[in-house]
Amino acid sequence: MPVDTSPRTTTWTYVDGEWIAGNPPLIGPTSHAMWLGSTVFDGARWFDGIAPDLDLHCQRINRSAVAMGLKPVKTAEEIEALAWEGVKKFDGKTPIYIKPMYWGEHGSPGSVVAVDGESTRFALCLFEAAMGGHGGSSLTMSPYRRPTPETATTDAKAGSLYPNSGRAIAEAKSRGFDNALMRDMNGNVAETASSNVFMVKDGVVFTPIANRTFLAGITRQRVIGLLRKAGFDVREATLSVEDFMGADEVFTSGNYAKVVGVNRLDGRHFQEGPVTRKALELYMDWAYGRSASDE
Repeated sequence: MPVDTSPRTTTWTYVDGEWIAGNPPLIGPTSHAMWLGSTVFDGARWFDGIAPDLDLHCQRINRSAVAMGLKPVKTAEEIEALAWEGVKKFDGKTPIYIKPMYWGEHGSPGSVVAVDGESTRFALCLFEAAMGGHGGSSLTMSPYRRPTPETATTDAKAGSLYPNSGRAIAEAKSRGFDNALMRDMNGNVAETASSNVFMVKDGVVFTPIANRTFLAGITRQRVIGLLRKAGFDVREATLSVEDFMGADEVFTSGNYAKVVGVNRLDGRHFQEGPVTRKALELYMDWAYGRSASDE
């Protein structure tokens, strides 16, 4: 029985100079990206007429392409302009996920395994997606770990990194949790399977130091800057599982749901605390232009 390949929400994709509705067939069985994983992407959000840090997401997709050995074929400014063009195709009410992508079509001359950067293709996909994250989330320690820069393309938002995150989430859900807290190969906390993570202890905000085993996100950096400007002591540090289990508050940051409180970490339960609420308030005030920039 054929698999239904139609998208689950309203979707528009820009590719090869035109906008196409639905899920266009772009990658064939001989495409390098199909069988050898040369894909990178990024994700921004549009909601209520705003797209926070869209410019930074468009810049990062090009850096990810270079890290993967691909050749960016659009400038960040061109991608941003296309994104705003695509937003107009939607109802103007439902939140949208903005996903620019690059992938390799062929292997390099003399080696099918290495990608040929000259064969890079580009697409920009926009689809409706609710913001989510309301009511908090639950985490469990994952048995799976984040790779090191020597073992994977951790400096890029690479599609090939996500099967590991996917199996971590699936394993967590099988035990009744929403997401997984993942460690690096040294056993220190890195992030969740799909977002960056913060903890609060005695009023001090901590987040795992960017050690190149995880993507130190754009929203993460924005939250750090906003909290510091508001007078909070925010420290990037090497953090253990025990640190998180002893925290007063835990929350996550990410483009998909912005700032979300954690209400359970394995057997430890948390109430949504004042710093978590303030982090979300500061972010939304900045996003809607209700406060000065943190720059």
